[in-house]
Amino acid sequence: MTIPQPEEKAGVVDLLERSGSVVVPVAIALYALLYLGIQQVYGVFNINPEQAGIDQATMFGRLVGTLVLLIIVGALLAGIAVAVLWLLDKATRGSLLRLARAVRERPWAAASAGALWCGASYWGFLGYLGLGDGASLVAVVITAVVIGVLAFLVPFRLLRPRPAGRAGMKIVVAAFTGIGLGFALMGRMEGDAHEVAEKGRPASVLLAMAGFQDQWVVLTDRDSGKALRGGAELLLLGEREGAYALYDCASQETFRISIDSTVLRQVTLEPDRPSGYTCAKPKS
Repeated sequence: MTIPQPEEKAGVVDLLERSGSVVVPVAIALYALLYLGIQQVYGVFNINPEQAGIDQATMFGRLVGTLVLLIIVGALLAGIAVAVLWLLDKATRGSLLRLARAVRERPWAAASAGALWCGASYWGFLGYLGLGDGASLVAVVITAVVIGVLAFLVPFRLLRPRPAGRAGMKIVVAAFTGIGLGFALMGRMEGDAHEVAEKGRPASVLLAMAGFQDQWVVLTDRDSGKALRGGAELLLLGEREGAYALYDCASQETFRISIDSTVLRQVTLEPDRPSGYTCAKPKS
């Protein structure tokens, strides 16, 4: 009697290869753009992460944690989507599955689907540049179609006849999916950072996921015990080389001050702000 263990192992390896060809390009693209997003977030406060004491190892750890959270959310959404598609396929008595197989077997149809998907992924990039503000759904669809047809349709059609070409097309589509999602997250992170810098609003969930610490303090002079900057709450961006990097929301100013001469009072992490709160200069 033979035991089909080699076939089962081959099936597991094949499943890992298929899923890896999609997950890895998405994760790499997301990591690269989240890295740029963190740079842009601290750039809103006129410094870079290194000046706030965030080295490459710390940033890597924070961004890996962000990717894990995104994978958890993505797996949840993917599972729900698969369940919905399965129910629709059952409701249509297999018509949905037959349609998907027909698209895969027809090179132009498969190339068109991949091209439109990659074209739609450009909307995150265009939105980050500010070109998508106020655009209608029709404009989004037209932009996706034009970009997809001009840039991806013919190359994808040329890749379809061979297995290596189909695998390459899958990697390209996955990479552009991560790029589009990454630019969308990057733009949202920068917008949320502006809300913190200009109005003192609490940091969003996305900023917190990316490792941005929404920590506010009141400074006191160590020698005299006098509150500095009128006792205003300041955003603690980090510390490096014996100095704190702080942001004064009222005066829209980033500055550094020696740790030895300063005491942090009233340290608050993720403070609760009333609705419509904006930072203002303290009254004398």
